[in-house]
Amino acid sequence: MTRSVLAGRGIKEAKTGHTLGRLTMQLFYATDFIDRLENEMLPALRAGFVVLTDRYIYSAMARAEVRGIDSAWIRSIYGMSLVPDSVFYLRIQSPQQLVDRVLASGRGFDYWESGMDMPLGPDFYDSFIEYQTRMLGVFDRMSSEYGFRVLNASRSVRSVAADLRRAVAKLLDESTSVSLESASISPLPKSPALRETKVSASESNPKKIATP
Repeated sequence: MTRSVLAGRGIKEAKTGHTLGRLTMQLFYATDFIDRLENEMLPALRAGFVVLTDRYIYSAMARAEVRGIDSAWIRSIYGMSLVPDSVFYLRIQSPQQLVDRVLASGRGFDYWESGMDMPLGPDFYDSFIEYQTRMLGVFDRMSSEYGFRVLNASRSVRSVAADLRRAVAKLLDESTSVSLESASISPLPKSPALRETKVSASESNPKKIATP
């Protein structure tokens, strides 16, 4: 999902200048999310559509925690979010595998995904390894807390995509008694957070599926 109209340009400019503090950046990201929630996700769900998002609030919370932001505070910021029917965690085995993929892509290391705003090492490579190691640790803990469905992402892109399609298709085919009126819009529960609700794709039973 692309950035919101409200905050997208501002986030891009802020990341280019590297001038905003950590708390301000997190509030910027939260504003972006809430705008997309109100103007894209909720209208789609109310219209009976299935909403699939590539990354959800968990990525934002993990990045904030790695940067030393208080965990309780950042979770309260995203407390208005919908509880997804399922979250698929594409877990890679090691940060080194991520390095290999970054180099193979030809794009090079991203400043923020390498944790260079902190920084955690003398260069992009070392900072990237340390940053991604910390991110894996936070995601693994969240996986247990929120009940992520873990997929092995260390395999080929084709294999991972095939497994993801099958998992989503199975979820779509499952019957449910959950209706739009009973869809959860409450703060994220603490533990275990995610209910693996069985849902269908009918207009009376919209659903939301996300990756972290």
